[in-house]
Amino acid sequence: MAVSESQIPPDAQHYLVCGTDDCEKNCQFYCNDCHQPMCEQCRDEHQKNKKTNNHEVVPYKLRKRQLPVEKCKIHPTKEIDLLCGQCQIPICSKCTGTKEHRGHWFTNLGIVFAEKVSIYNKEISNIRSYFEPTSQDLKKEIAGNVTKIKKIMEDVRMSMKAEAESVKKLVDTVTSDKIEQVDKIEQSLLQTLNGKNQEIDDYINSLNDLIKTYYGYLSPSNIEELTFALKSENLVIRPIPETSKPVPPIFTAGQYSKEDVAKLLGRITVPNTKPEIRKIKPIETASTQLKPKGKQRKPDRKKSDVKQTLSLSSSVTKVREYKVPGVDGVFHISLGKSGRLWVSDLFGNLVQTDLQRNQLQKIETSDGFGHHTVPQNGGLIYTDRHNKVIKRITPGNKITRFNEIGGWEPLSIHSSHINGDILVGMRKDGESAKVARYNKTGTEIQNIQRNNKGQDLYGYPHYVTENINGDVCASEYNNNDVVVVDKSGQYRFFYAGQGSKIYPHGICTDVLGHILVCDRNNETVHLLDQDGQFLSLLLTEQQGVYNPCSVCVDDENNLWVGQDDTNTVTVYKYLQ
Repeated sequence: MAVSESQIPPDAQHYLVCGTDDCEKNCQFYCNDCHQPMCEQCRDEHQKNKKTNNHEVVPYKLRKRQLPVEKCKIHPTKEIDLLCGQCQIPICSKCTGTKEHRGHWFTNLGIVFAEKVSIYNKEISNIRSYFEPTSQDLKKEIAGNVTKIKKIMEDVRMSMKAEAESVKKLVDTVTSDKIEQVDKIEQSLLQTLNGKNQEIDDYINSLNDLIKTYYGYLSPSNIEELTFALKSENLVIRPIPETSKPVPPIFTAGQYSKEDVAKLLGRITVPNTKPEIRKIKPIETASTQLKPKGKQRKPDRKKSDVKQTLSLSSSVTKVREYKVPGVDGVFHISLGKSGRLWVSDLFGNLVQTDLQRNQLQKIETSDGFGHHTVPQNGGLIYTDRHNKVIKRITPGNKITRFNEIGGWEPLSIHSSHINGDILVGMRKDGESAKVARYNKTGTEIQNIQRNNKGQDLYGYPHYVTENINGDVCASEYNNNDVVVVDKSGQYRFFYAGQGSKIYPHGICTDVLGHILVCDRNNETVHLLDQDGQFLSLLLTEQQGVYNPCSVCVDDENNLWVGQDDTNTVTVYKYLQ
């Protein structure tokens, strides 16, 4: 059964049913002229019809909002379509001549509502793109502090116990007192951190409540709700709570002496240092545009005999598993020759290993997501987001600059298996984002940023790949969907999950044109065909997959999957 439009977030895509009679398919589009939601098939028929082929049909989340239609209670033959500027209440055209509104100024109610919709959408975007992610980053930092404090305190305990062994019974009594002191300090520090963590949780909950409030204002069901929405200037987003980093104690070793047992066991002190206030990055409001430049290049790929003999297997089989040294999680995988692989974690550790788990190289970088790729000629290309450059590691292990990208932050990168081009997902000033294509020498040859209506395609493309037909597929962090354009950069489709919100991360394609994407929200790997049709949840918790974050397919058509909370890479067979 379809839900009402007022219950649907503006960016939802898979909840509404098509508005065409006797059609029960999912709504993906909206006709602004007919004010009707429709599925892809009905959209095509609508645009072929001579009577409606000039109508404006847009993706559902880009639809124009309708005002509630209501007759004036004072003038029942007239519809309410104006706003009295002085009284700030909706009225009809006849009300302008009444005594209550004589001499007042009036404006079109639809225009005012459209402006409010724009404001609310921007506030929702600010919450999703800045306030909530920044708060989540603070939570991660606090969690790291908790781990560090626990480790420091454990090291202190171990040091005290080691010294206590040398002075036997006399030291045992003092050891007990000192350990109790350490426990109290640890309890106090953790209590403070947990309190700040709870404060951030409460703040995030308030942000979610504010989003719900704004959603309620986006689609008022009557004039009374609309009036309340129009007077909502007092709703503001509270600043993110200020938190401070903990100052751990320092253990000072003592001198062995029977008379000074306490000194032998050392001394626990908390430095009289003012806690460092955590930095909160400012919200980015600048907006810039980049004109597409460079000629487009057509990929050329020969048909593979393997493709004609492969098909999806009826089940997924685990082939092998690797532990990657030197990383805390597997946020991205790049496969090289001779079974060598590159793996990166969230903290910028970039490690190369062989299949015997031997660490061959380790590089400290500023990124952790889809930021490295193995080009056709070997070596590695990776992004340096903070310095806004792309670097190359030659087969001889020499690090050079591949390209500087003019002030843009490189987020993700992929080397085309079709022609060796380099695809780079990037953003600028926090609002503009695009995918650019470079040839093997680092010259930009394609710029993908907007659709044919001038609307932005991307917000934060943190993983990118290319399909066998030349389609460019990107995982969108801000919009929580997968965006696919064709080889010329024209928008084809997007995928936002099957009924529940997804957090798309690692993405790859295989020899059959399938699109495989990690969903960290539902802890699954989705399998799509090359036209964006959902085929299956290829991997779930039932296969032992938790928090999948990175995927790639090797030359033997095996699927490699990395998880963000462990350094394990698991290999699966899913084609036969």
